[in-house]
Amino acid sequence: MLLDEDGQPFLRTFNAARLNDRMIDELIGLCRGVLLDGSVSELEASALLQWLDENREIANHWPANVLYKRISLALEDGHLDPDEERDLLETLVRVTGNPQSAASIKSRSTNLPLCSPLPEISFAGKIFCFTGKFISGSRTEVQNAVTSLGARVKGSPTLKTNYLVIDSIGSSDWIHSTHGRKIEKAVTLREEGRSIYIVAEEYWAEQISKHAKQKTL
Repeated sequence: MLLDEDGQPFLRTFNAARLNDRMIDELIGLCRGVLLDGSVSELEASALLQWLDENREIANHWPANVLYKRISLALEDGHLDPDEERDLLETLVRVTGNPQSAASIKSRSTNLPLCSPLPEISFAGKIFCFTGKFISGSRTEVQNAVTSLGARVKGSPTLKTNYLVIDSIGSSDWIHSTHGRKIEKAVTLREEGRSIYIVAEEYWAEQISKHAKQKTL
C-alpha cells in the first residue's frame, strides 16, 4: 500500500485534503453571505462560530483559525459590542477580499495574510515567490524586475523564501476563490517562525521603483 510521509494511506490523505478544500470554500461563501448587507450581527457571528465548532477539522487551517480566534474572543462575554463588530467586519472583508467588487471580478485575493507593519524590502541575494495575476506585467516581467536587482525567484515558497508577493485581483487557477496553495504555504511557514514576508503587489512595485532609482544614482 502506498503511504504518505506520515505513514498514512495516500488515498485517505488525498481525500482529507480535498474535503478540507471544500470546507474552506464553504466558509468563504458563508463569510461573503454575511457581508452582503455590509454589517455583521451578533446572530451572524454566532452562526459562523457554531459552523466552525461543528467543523473543527478545519479550525486549525488558515484562514479558519484566524476567524475562529477572532469570533471566539468577540463573543467571549456573550455580546458583540460596536468595537468588536467593526473588528470582525474588517476581518471578514480581509478574508473574502472586497465584496463590493464581487460582481465584476470573479476572483479577488484576500489581504488578511499581508504583513503589518510593512517590511522594508531588499533584493540582493533574496528569494522571491509570486502568486496571482499582476497589473505590473506578465509573470516573466515581474520576475525579471527582481532578478535585475540581484534577487532570485522560486516557483513555490520554501524554508529559504524571503518574500511572497500577491496581486490584488487573484487568479482563476487558485484552489480557493480568494487564495491559493502558495499563500497557504507562506502563512504556515510564517506561523512556524520562518522569516518570510507576505506583501501586496502595490507595495512591492513601490519598493521596486525605489531601489531601481537608487541603482541608477
